[in-house]
Amino acid sequence: MLVSDVMTTRVISITPDTSVNEAMRILKENKIRRLPVTDGHGNIIGIVTEKDLKSAMPSMATTLDIWEIHAALEKIKVEEIMTKNVITVRDNEPLEGAAKIMAEKKIGALPVLDEDNHLVGIITESDIFRTFVKMLGANRDGIRYTFLSSDRPGVISELAQRVKSAGGNIIAISSFPQDDKYLIVIKVAGLDHDKFVESLRDCTAKLLYFHK
Repeated sequence: MLVSDVMTTRVISITPDTSVNEAMRILKENKIRRLPVTDGHGNIIGIVTEKDLKSAMPSMATTLDIWEIHAALEKIKVEEIMTKNVITVRDNEPLEGAAKIMAEKKIGALPVLDEDNHLVGIITESDIFRTFVKMLGANRDGIRYTFLSSDRPGVISELAQRVKSAGGNIIAISSFPQDDKYLIVIKVAGLDHDKFVESLRDCTAKLLYFHK
C-alpha cells in the first residue's frame, strides 16, 4: 500500500502573503489543523499550523483592543511564522515509510509530492490510524486469533491451510516481532472455531488467545 492510496488529495493550501487572520479563518471553516504554503505553482515552500497561528496572537492582546488586534493580525503574513524546512513524502512511498517518518520526527502530517515535486496531497496520522483499523479487519465481524511463532518460512501458509480446512476465510493477517519470535494475528470469518482449535494441537505456531 502506497501513500497515494490513503492520502487526502483535496489539499487546501495558502500562499506566503496570506494573513494570519485569513489562515485562521480557513482552518476553522474547513476543520483542519495545518495549511501547506505554496508559491502559487504547486511548489511547497512552507507549512503553518493552528499552533503557529495562535502563537502570533497573545503578545498583542494585552495592549490593543479587538479592532486593533484584528487590524494588526491582517498585517502579519504567514511567511513570517511558517516552518520553511518542510518534511515531505513522495506519493509512491510505501505507507509504512510515511508512518515511520511521522513517528521519528514526532509530527502529525506530511505534505505529499509527486515526481515533479508538486504538492498533490497530504497524509495525516488520522489517515494512517484509519488504514491500520481496516488492515486489522476491525470493522468486520470475525474471530481474532493471536499466535506466537519462531521466525521460519511456511508458518503463515500452514495457518492459512488450517483456516481453510475449518471452512474459514481470512479477513486480515499481520505479524509483529517480539524478541526473537513473532506474534501472528489473523482475523477469520465463517470458520468452525472448535474444529480450527483442535487442528492446532500439532501446529508450529502456538495459539496464545482468541477474541470473538
